[in-house]
Amino acid sequence: MAVAVLLDTSAYAWMKRGHAETLARIRKAERVLFSTIVAGELLAGFRQGSRYEANVVEMEGFLAEEHVSLLDVTWKTAERFGLVMAGLRGRGTPIPTNDVWLAAQAMETGARLLTGDTHFRRVEGLDLALLSP
Repeated sequence: MAVAVLLDTSAYAWMKRGHAETLARIRKAERVLFSTIVAGELLAGFRQGSRYEANVVEMEGFLAEEHVSLLDVTWKTAERFGLVMAGLRGRGTPIPTNDVWLAAQAMETGARLLTGDTHFRRVEGLDLALLSP
């Protein structure tokens, strides 16, 4: 059982859709971490749809839950980001920049990253829970 899980954007979307594996992993975790980076990605996506206000209210309700914590980017996150990004580029296996930030936050906090994105496998030392669609 993971003590803490960090949701990426796909995991949050799957949670909202009732994806069984995602919900089970979240329920088993003692803490659920949510990145300001994921919040930004979601807010940008919400603006593309017709339910912006409703989606924001739902996300704020999720963030208000007792076991959910919002993560900011810290100096330690930036240092970890630099290490991860340099390693990925050095091996010729880059991933999207926002996902490097999420990997850095997961590593900084010791959380397991919940995602549907297989490119996170390229990040060495990342505790990853790859969700199946």
